[in-house]
Amino acid sequence: MKIAVIGAGSWGTTLADLLARKGVPTTLWVREPELLAEMKEKGRNTWFLPEHALSPELQLHSNPARAFAGAKVFLLVVPSQFMRASLESFRDILPKKPIMVCASKGIENGTLAPMSQVVAEALEAISPRYAALSGPSFAKEVSLGLPTTVSLGCADKKLGRELQALFSTDSFRVYTNDDFLGVELGGALKNVMAIGAGIADGLGFGHDARAALITRGLAEMSRLGKVMGAKPKTFMGLSGMGDLVLTCTGDLSRNRTVGMKLGKGQKLADILAETKTVAEGVRTTQSVHHLARKLGVELPLTEQVYRILYEDKDPAQAVRDLMTRELKSE
Repeated sequence: MKIAVIGAGSWGTTLADLLARKGVPTTLWVREPELLAEMKEKGRNTWFLPEHALSPELQLHSNPARAFAGAKVFLLVVPSQFMRASLESFRDILPKKPIMVCASKGIENGTLAPMSQVVAEALEAISPRYAALSGPSFAKEVSLGLPTTVSLGCADKKLGRELQALFSTDSFRVYTNDDFLGVELGGALKNVMAIGAGIADGLGFGHDARAALITRGLAEMSRLGKVMGAKPKTFMGLSGMGDLVLTCTGDLSRNRTVGMKLGKGQKLADILAETKTVAEGVRTTQSVHHLARKLGVELPLTEQVYRILYEDKDPAQAVRDLMTRELKSE
C-alpha cells in the first residue's frame, strides 16, 4: 500500500522516514523546491530535521502529481490553517475515495471547523475516508527511534486496524479509537494549554502551577470536546492527557516555548518571526476562544491565553485574574 505524505515539516518528514524504513513505499511531497534540492543533495531535511539522515528508500517530489501517483493513503501534515487550500488545490489529482490520515493539530480559523470537517468539505466530490493520528510524539524523539505511543482515530474499525498495522513499528506503537473527533480535538486543544504552561514557566512559577494548569486544562478540553460531540473518555487517553502532559512539560514543545517567551516579556510578533516552524496553538487559541463563545462553554484558561496573545494582556495580570475568580467546587 503506497502512501504519500503531504507536508515536509519536522513531523511530516519524521513520519515519512519511519514508513520508508519499515518498507512501506512512501513519497514525501516537499512544497519548497529549494528545500527539495537540499534534501536530495544532503540526504536530510536541513530546515526542519537537520540532524536526522533520511532513508534512501524515501522518495521526494515537489510535483504533487508525481508524488501522489499510485498512492492509496495520504498522510496530511500541513499546518492546519493551510489544510483546506492545500486539499482544494490537489483535489483533481487525488483518486476517488482516498484514505486521508490527518496528523495536523488545529482548528480552522473563521469556520471553527476541526480537520475532519475541513477534509470532508474540501474533498466532498471524491468521498474521502478519514482517520486522525495524534498523541504524545515529538518529531525528534520519534526520528531517533525512541519508544512512542499514539492514537489513531477512525470511525471505520476495519480501516482503523489496517492503518494501525501500517503505521506501527517496534518503537512506534499505535492504538485505535473509533472517536476520531476526540482524537483530533485532543491534539488541537492541548496546544492552547501548552502555551499557558509556557507562560507560567516564563513567569518563574513552580511545579504546583504547572500541575494545576495541566489538570484544569484537561477539564477544559473535555468540556469543549463533549459539547462538540466527542467522547469525554478519549481525553483521558494518549491524544488527550498524554499529549497534554508532553507539550506542557517538554523542552521540545514549540507551543510551550512560545508561552515561555511571552512570560518573559517578549512580544508575539517578535517570537513568531524568529522561527520557520509553526506553533499551531497560536492560531488554534483564536478558534477555540470563538468556539467557546459560540457554544456557551466556559474556558477560563483559554480565555486568558487568548487575551495575552491577541489583546496584549500582561501575563502576570492574567494569572491574578484566574486565581481570583469566583470560588466554586471542582
